[in-house]
Amino acid sequence: MRIRSCGPADLPVLLEIFYQSVHLACTGEYTPAQLDAWAPAEPDFASWGDSLRREIFLTAEENGSLLGFAALEEDYLDLLYVRPDYLRRGIASALCGALEHRCPETRIYVHASKTSRPFFEARGYRIVRPQQVERRGQVLTNFVMEKELIGWT
Repeated sequence: MRIRSCGPADLPVLLEIFYQSVHLACTGEYTPAQLDAWAPAEPDFASWGDSLRREIFLTAEENGSLLGFAALEEDYLDLLYVRPDYLRRGIASALCGALEHRCPETRIYVHASKTSRPFFEARGYRIVRPQQVERRGQVLTNFVMEKELIGWT
């Protein structure tokens, strides 16, 4: 597996990973309507393209297949998604670690879903506060979490 930067040509696969990850890995914590609001079947390509240009996007790739991706905007870990058939194989840890090392600040933040909260807690993130966010008319709970990066290697 190798970690590399993402480009515009990766966007269709990233969106498929995002959709599948949300709709298959998060079913125990969110309702079908919430999952559809979070990851709609018809994504906003323009908005994703803007994020791809503005943020640091990395993907994990093996034998030409994208297995997951993550994005960082300054000190905010914006996205971290892995193909459901590749969960628990170290892909999220590798992507998260790569972005933590690229974070220009001494603290990194994430808005962790109910599903991803244990992953981030195991990596040393602490909950700052739970929050409710609105997506396409649905309210979802997630957690603002932070990790101190001073002296971290």
